[in-house]
Amino acid sequence: MKFSVDKFRHFEKNHHKPRSCYQNIPVNYRIIRDAPLSFKKIIPMKPTIAEKILCWFDQHGRKDLPWQLEISPYRVWVSEIMLQQTQVTTVIPYYHRFMTHFPDLESLAVAPLDDVLLHWAGLGYYARARNLHKSARLIHQLGQFPTSLDALITLPGIGRSTAGAILSIAFKQHQPILDGNVKRVLARYHAISGWTGDPKVERELWRLSTSYTPKQRTADYTQAMMDLGATVCTRSKPACPHCPIQADCLAHKNALTQQLPTPKPKQTLPIKECILTILMDQHQNILLIQRPPSGIWGGLWSFPEFSSLDDSLGWCVEQQLPVLESQILAPQRHTFSHFHLDYTPVIIKINNLNNNVMEANTRIWYKAAEINSLALPAPISRLVQQYIIENV
Repeated sequence: MKFSVDKFRHFEKNHHKPRSCYQNIPVNYRIIRDAPLSFKKIIPMKPTIAEKILCWFDQHGRKDLPWQLEISPYRVWVSEIMLQQTQVTTVIPYYHRFMTHFPDLESLAVAPLDDVLLHWAGLGYYARARNLHKSARLIHQLGQFPTSLDALITLPGIGRSTAGAILSIAFKQHQPILDGNVKRVLARYHAISGWTGDPKVERELWRLSTSYTPKQRTADYTQAMMDLGATVCTRSKPACPHCPIQADCLAHKNALTQQLPTPKPKQTLPIKECILTILMDQHQNILLIQRPPSGIWGGLWSFPEFSSLDDSLGWCVEQQLPVLESQILAPQRHTFSHFHLDYTPVIIKINNLNNNVMEANTRIWYKAAEINSLALPAPISRLVQQYIIENV
């Protein structure tokens, strides 16, 4: 099909989509714009990867996510932290709830950590919430949100990719990102073998991400790459026919999409066992222990843990809490990133002679019917709902 200069000019005059979209031009051509009008001509030129991805994003990208509607550094930052190792569909209700209670950086900075953890409970990886709170206080002290990569990556919980996303989306800066979605897209596109968390592989992926990130529409490109990995170039069953860069994807050409990216080397997770002791007094108050600030479930409220039932009962004796009866519940497992926790819940009904309903420290007796108003880890919250609230 012959594509004349006149037809191209007609296309430019009447076509209102972003100039990154070339799909309606019969052949991929561009016009030489710096030549005199009488010498303008059309030459073949292949669209860049960024142009293809931006064209796809204009038509299929997600543009109505809650953190996209009123863009600010704070809102982008909170969303990026929540989205670390967590899917968008899971994050959305937590994000709405979090932003309702902490609508701006100042409200988060002045809030007590307990309140922050309460509104994070259920998302997991609680170090994210603790770091978010620490960073909010640091930024509040500074008086303004940092606007440079070097300044952002000094804050707790913000790495290079998260900083790049904040700067490109909220500040329109030319900064690349390399989250899990982008790693997967680039590793497949270039058929890069090796675990993407390996330093050598990661350096190469950073080089590629930097080289592909356009100076124009960087924010859109950042979102487009995340969307492409999340909705098309997925971990399993990628939708290759809908991918804008399928034609040049080496993994697709060589039938390697299921093998790439190379999975993280498997390791056998150790198993830890414990007794979770649910102490309930005659007034239906439950004893809760606040965990240390760092480590698993850091800063959250949980049940006392013991290595055996005898240790649990012995502790009750030491605390002068006469045991009335005990009930051993079915063992359960909760898997963390680096170990399995096999726990056996035990309900121990005691006579609380001191009648302590609340104590202003890391140990409290809390009303069973109101216990979910505290920041509880998901397994503890499920136990409360299953065995306590329903029977109160």
